[in-house]
Formats: sequence, C-alpha cells, structure tokens
Amino acid sequence: MKFLIIRFSSIGDIVLASPVLRCVKKQVSNATVHFLTKKTFKIVTQHNPYIDKFYYLEDNLNELIDLFKKEEYDYVIDLHNNFRSNKIKRALKKETFTINKLSVQKFLLTKLKIDVMPNRHITQRSIDAVAPLGIRDDGYGLDYFIPTIDEVSQDHLPTSHVLGFIVVVIGASYYTKKLPVYKLKELCSKIDHPIILVGGPEDAFDGYDIASIDPIKIYNSCGKFNLNESADLVRQAKFVISHDTGMLYIACAFNKPTMVIWGGTSPALDVEPYYGSRFLQHQTKAHSTSICLNLSCQPCSNYGTTTCPRGHFNCMNKIDVNEVVKLVKLHLSA
Repeated sequence: MKFLIIRFSSIGDIVLASPVLRCVKKQVSNATVHFLTKKTFKIVTQHNPYIDKFYYLEDNLNELIDLFKKEEYDYVIDLHNNFRSNKIKRALKKETFTINKLSVQKFLLTKLKIDVMPNRHITQRSIDAVAPLGIRDDGYGLDYFIPTIDEVSQDHLPTSHVLGFIVVVIGASYYTKKLPVYKLKELCSKIDHPIILVGGPEDAFDGYDIASIDPIKIYNSCGKFNLNESADLVRQAKFVISHDTGMLYIACAFNKPTMVIWGGTSPALDVEPYYGSRFLQHQTKAHSTSICLNLSCQPCSNYGTTTCPRGHFNCMNKIDVNEVVKLVKLHLSA
C-alpha cells in the first residue's frame, strides 16, 4: 500500500505527529510512505527511516498535485487539515484519513474560556486519525533522528560542561510563549549547575545577554549550531527547561526529563510533553513538570501572539523564579 502523509509545519507539530509515520510503516504490510512538508522543515524529517520519499512545499502546490496524481496513492493521511491539504485531497480523489483539529473547541477555550477540550493529546489524536486502517499506538513515543555528522562531540563544549549540563531553551515562535530575558537571567543565575542556552540565530543576542551574567557557567549556543546539532545538545543534557516550542518535543523524543514554562499557550490545549507508554511504565516519578499559573486569561491563543492581548503579560511576569529553581534542584538531586 502506498501512503501520502501531510504535515506542513511546524517543528514541534511534525515531531508530535512522528508516531504516525512509524506505525504506518511498521504495522501495514509492504507500506510505502511518502511525506509532504514545507521546504523550511526539511531538516526535521530528512533522516527519518520510516519515510520512503519526500516532497516539499514551496510555491509549487499545483506542480506537487500533478506529481501526486502520477504516484497513484492508495490513501492520503492529512495531519494538517488546512486549505492546501484539503485541495490536495480533493484533487487526488483517494480515500483519506484526517486529523480533527478541534478548531471550534480551541476557539471556545482561547476566546471565551469555555473548556470542552477532550483531554486527548494531539499525538493520540493523530494516531486516532489512522485507526480505521487498523493502526494502533505502539507505545514508543516520539521520533527524532540525528545523523552522525550532526552529533556534537565534547570537543565542541566548554570544559566546564563536559561532565554534564542542563539545557535552557530560550527561543519560541511567538513573544507570548517566551519568558522575558530578565526572568531568564534570574533563572540561570540561581541554577547552580552548568547551563547551555539553546535557540536559533534570532535568539543569539538574548543568549549573549543571559550568558554575560556568568560566562563560565552559562554557554550560549544560540545561532552556533544547526537544528540537528542543537537537538543533539538536548539529547546529551541531564535536564531540559523549555518554553512551548519544537525543541521541547524533540527532548521528549529522547525521553529527556523536562520542565515547561507556559505563557500564552497552556497544557489545556492538549499539547503537553509526550512520552511513550512503554517508557513511562518504568518511571517511578513524573518525567515532566509544567510551570503554568493557570490565569483566567490562559491560554490566550493556540500558537502564541506577538504581544500580550491584555497588555500585562502576567502569565510570564508573575512566575516565581525561586519556586522554579527549587523544582530544578529537586530533580537534579534525585
């Protein structure tokens, strides 16, 4: 059977959907899996062994549709469910399986604070979409694959970090997902452990500002490594502190213990850290901690916004850093 699986973006959403790729490939006899994503996110899946062929969306939707028609797919699995993916499904006229985005429920939650979310994680809902094919969750959690060439050797780390470090992911796609720099500086100054700051080139200046408070203890890697290399730093970390961003879910793929600091989004959107059931059954304590004030205005959006809708940004500004540090120390001493 030949499958076209669609998930355009983002880093975190593609990683959260990764069990579908694995389960289809391993549970369907002679499955051939083709995957469509945005060219921007090529690096996220290009080393995934469960994908037989890759397609990338730029400004070429009609050209892609012509190519897809020639592939003669048996099924289309739509894990994005937007205008473009629906256009592809209409054009191919194949049997399709589509994720329920819960758009109405998310609108009610973020805009009217009416919570009718099903309390079912987005990863589980992605697997639910293909359940009619007889596919079931295999319990192995999320996937992320790093090629050998992108593994970060200890030679590239400061001597002070060779014996172990925690990662603090300082970036996020939107302002309301990110702890303000003054809070990050306070947090990093009070953590008594080597720290590596992880983020993209756009986070490099903030990373420099944060690391300047203690350049020996805090190493700013933002902008110095590509996505896979940053993911490998996460893989090597003892503990990962992150906002609601793609690197958080990459940490989950490596079964790293995590602490999530929530702002404009929240676990109520059913996007909390996700670990496979086979891994969790061997854990004697919670593997992830959420720092969320659960204010009446949280969550204010599905994905975050460029400014706080109410102007105060209390969801981040009112976080007690001392309490966060206590939880970090508790984990590191366990």
